Amino acid sequence: LQLVESGGGWVQPGGSLKLSCVGSGFGWDYYAIGWFRQAPGKEREGVVCISSRGARSNYLDSVKGRFTISRDNAQNTVYLQMSNLRPEDTAVYICAANSICSAVGRDYEDWGQGTQVTVSS
Repeated sequence: LQLVESGGGWVQPGGSLKLSCVGSGFGWDYYAIGWFRQAPGKEREGVVCISSRGARSNYLDSVKGRFTISRDNAQNTVYLQMSNLRPEDTAVYICAANSICSAVGRDYEDWGQGTQVTVSS
């Protein structure tokens, strides 16, 4: 799969953003899609994932209740709705595809280029 993210940008603390991950290629419906993020000077970390059947996995306690992942297979798109954003959410957000959800980046086969999210006042 080829993946393209969009929707990043600058937002003040407490604000919201909705990221999109659009996939092209065969078999979109059969892939789990995960969102990862990497902040400057930090390692990449798994955030959330949605399976091919729509089951959600959350890998970060800090985003529970604030981030929601969803998918629209008719549009080959996975969304990450982010609310009540904090400065520590600042990072490049990257989506990735795999057969099943995993918090481990090396398990994923295909990656997008990422979209920058900056939270500051």
